[in-house]
Amino acid sequence: MSAVTIIAEAGVNHNGRLDLALKLVDAAAEAGADVVKFQTFRADQLATRSAGKAEYQTRNTGTAESQLEMLKALELDDEAHLTILAHCKSRGIGFLSTPFDFVSLRLLIDGLKVERLKIGSGDLTHAPLLLEIGRSGRDLILSTGMATLDEIREALGALAFGYSGAGEPDKAKLKQAFASAAGQAVLREKVVLLHCTSDYPAPDDEINLKAMDALAATFGLPVGFSDHSRGISVAIAAVARGATMIEKHLTLDRTMPGPDHVASIEPDEFAAMVAGIRQVERALGDGEKRPMPSELKTMPIARKSIAARVPIKRGERLSADNLTVKRPGQGIAPIALWELIGRTASRDYQADDLIVEDL
Repeated sequence: MSAVTIIAEAGVNHNGRLDLALKLVDAAAEAGADVVKFQTFRADQLATRSAGKAEYQTRNTGTAESQLEMLKALELDDEAHLTILAHCKSRGIGFLSTPFDFVSLRLLIDGLKVERLKIGSGDLTHAPLLLEIGRSGRDLILSTGMATLDEIREALGALAFGYSGAGEPDKAKLKQAFASAAGQAVLREKVVLLHCTSDYPAPDDEINLKAMDALAATFGLPVGFSDHSRGISVAIAAVARGATMIEKHLTLDRTMPGPDHVASIEPDEFAAMVAGIRQVERALGDGEKRPMPSELKTMPIARKSIAARVPIKRGERLSADNLTVKRPGQGIAPIALWELIGRTASRDYQADDLIVEDL
C-alpha cells in the first residue's frame, strides 16, 4: 500500500508568535510528520464582532474576549507565512495551510504558490470558497466534521464545477457537475476527504471511525482521518481501517493558553504516533493470504505429518490403530490419512517413523 500521509496540525498553537510557529515546524519534522499545517485567516474577514465562541473555545480560553478578539491575537501576517514556508523547505517537511477567507486564499495561491490546500469542517458548506479553490486548480483536503452525506455531496459539486471552469454557478449546475463523469474524474484526482468529529477533544463514543467506510463507499475518493481524540490510539486505528491520511494537532506544551492546546499532543507523543502508524502500515501488507517468508522456517516444525503409532511390518494393513499424526511436518500431510488407511505398508516402520508411502 502507499504510505499514509501524516499531517502535524500546528493550526493556531503558535499563539500568534512566529518564533513558536517555527518551533512547531521543527517539532513536526523531528517527530516524522510529512507535512505541517497552519491556519491562514484575517480575523475581520472570518468572524463578525457579535460571533460567539464555540463551546470548546470558551472552555479552553474563557469568556473575557470575543471570538473576533481571540482570532486577532492568533493571526500570522503575510511575512510570517513566507518565513514559515521557507523554514519548512529548509527542514524538508511539507507546508500546508487552511484558508478561511478569500484574502487568505489568494495569499496561499498567489503569494506562497502552494499546490495543495486544506479546508476545515466549518467551511465545508462555504460553497463560494470551494468554488474558488476549484477554479484555482489546486488539490484539496476536505474535512467533513459536522456534515451529512448530502452536504458533502454539495461541497464536492461546488469543487467539481470550479475545476471544470464552466460559467456562472447555481445549485443545479453544481449538482450536475458532481454527477458528471468529468466531475467524478477530477474529484478522484484532486480531493481527499477526511472524516472528523468537530469537538476538541472529541469523545471516544462520538468518533465513529466506521464513517470512513461510508465516505469511501459513497464518494469513491481517498479517505483519511482528522483526529481530535485524546492520545494516539484512535489515529493508529484509523490507519488500520484504511485511512490514507492522518491529521493530528501538535503543540509544544498542552498546558499553554489557547483554544486548541488541550486537544493536541506534544512532540514525544506525536513521534510515538508516527512510529505506530508506520508499524501498522507495514503490518497491513497487500491482502493476499499466503505463507510469509519468515513462516517457511517454522512450517516444518509447527506442522505435523502422518507417523507410525506402533511398529508396522511390511505388508501390514495401515489403519487408524497403527497410524498417528505428529510433528515434524516434513512427511505426508495429515489430510492424506484417509487415503492411507486400508493400504498395505511397503516397508517396515518403527514407532514414530514418518510414513513415506507413495500416494
